[in-house]
Amino acid sequence: MNNKSNKSASSRYTIIALIVALVACIATGLLAAAKGVIALGLYTVQFPERLNNGLWISGGLVVLGVAAYAIFEPGKFQRFITGRQARYGGNTLIASIAFIAIIVVANTLAYKNPTPLADLTEDQSNTLAPELETALETLPDKVHATGFFSQLPSDSAQELLDRIKSKSGGKFDYEFVDPNRDPQLARENNITGDGKILLEMSGRKEVAASASETEIFEALLRLINPEERVIYFLIGHGERDTQEYNQETGSITRAREILESKNYTVRTLNLAAENKIPDDADLIIIAGPVQPVTENEQKLLREYLTGGGSLLVMEDPLIVTDFGDQPDPLATLLLDDWGISINNDIVIDLDSSDPMIGTAASYPGSHAITRKMNNIITYFPLTRSLTIASAPENVQANLLIQTTPKSWGETNTADSNVAFDEGADVPGPMTLAVAAENTANNSRVVVFGTSQFATDQNFDRYGNGDLFANSVDWAAQQESLIELTPKQPVTRSFNPASQGRILFLMFIVAILMPGIFILLGAMTWLQRRKQG
Repeated sequence: MNNKSNKSASSRYTIIALIVALVACIATGLLAAAKGVIALGLYTVQFPERLNNGLWISGGLVVLGVAAYAIFEPGKFQRFITGRQARYGGNTLIASIAFIAIIVVANTLAYKNPTPLADLTEDQSNTLAPELETALETLPDKVHATGFFSQLPSDSAQELLDRIKSKSGGKFDYEFVDPNRDPQLARENNITGDGKILLEMSGRKEVAASASETEIFEALLRLINPEERVIYFLIGHGERDTQEYNQETGSITRAREILESKNYTVRTLNLAAENKIPDDADLIIIAGPVQPVTENEQKLLREYLTGGGSLLVMEDPLIVTDFGDQPDPLATLLLDDWGISINNDIVIDLDSSDPMIGTAASYPGSHAITRKMNNIITYFPLTRSLTIASAPENVQANLLIQTTPKSWGETNTADSNVAFDEGADVPGPMTLAVAAENTANNSRVVVFGTSQFATDQNFDRYGNGDLFANSVDWAAQQESLIELTPKQPVTRSFNPASQGRILFLMFIVAILMPGIFILLGAMTWLQRRKQG
């Protein structure tokens, strides 16, 4: 009787020990998954040491539960270890350990000896941007980078600098410095804060605010182009705003930001009020005037161009301006002095997704502005066409952009029923942009039939931003900066509201699915145990 009672008590203790071990095993899995989520930066806890303590306690309970089972049921435990299932399980365990070891060793070797094969990310985040690679190719001298990190640099910072170094052809090297251990070096270079990167070339220094491609690229541009170049946006005629974003009026703040990132100084010029063009003006941009310039302003612009200045003109169709029947002195200047006619029409492009949007079908010739844009689309909402008339002496004018033959210049802009009228409308292909240079005085002009392609809504679409920046670089006689335009990075981020979804997904993958298999295994084992 006592033996039966002892056996029953032992059986109860065995079941309790197994339940404790199973619960502790589940808790260990949950806590380990939580640490994984925290390590990935998807969640934070206020007291991480409590999580570590809980992990140690749950792991200890697993060991104690298995040990209690071995004490209360030594025979079964021995059979479990030495039986046929144990041998099969042991073989499986050994194979699993070997597989994991191979994966760990392979990944360790790959990490220590990186050899990029392919970048499968949507935004090519593991590949240097083409413009950064171009900047590295055009470096006139070696660049040394010093990363100021108070702690060990992040893997992403080191990986980025490694990629830059590998693409530099020996012209880029780097090191990391702890500003707390070497505060003198940080003070000498005006480094404040953590994570800054100092770039030095030929005695000149520039600081990247962080270890990102954009910041490092812009710092390299400042090293490549150290001279100050000043660009003035003409104001006073309802031109597009360069300072404040406004979706209704179509501001061009992105254009200004890009120019400033390329080390241009951007200012505004009210020519009617100041009655003179500043001596430091390398380029004047006229972006979408609503009212025409005055005769006096035309005179000042003509004098500026005669002296070797440069002009970028973006005039919208008359129906979106307040020109009315007023004369357009700027258009007269371009026609008389440069042989460029801004036509009074609207381009209708049947090959475009919207007929009111002119699409670049070709970039004629091999002009510096469009030389590398043959595989890039640019489009021009609500544009007028241009024509190169008889070019004056010493002026070389070039077509930059043309539409397909399935387009025309609609001259009857008052009629809502748009259709090609033989004899009145001009058949395509239509010219949308022209660049010209006066070889006698080195002055340059670039003309577009619309300013809408450079507005904030359209600037970063397709190649519009590149076209605008290339036009500015060429007109300002900075050809070395063409194709070195920073791109707006593609951001991929989780919505804060989706954090619960992330945790739920982690629970399913790391806990629920493995837990189901463990539970099924435990049920099978208990059933076989009852059957003896």
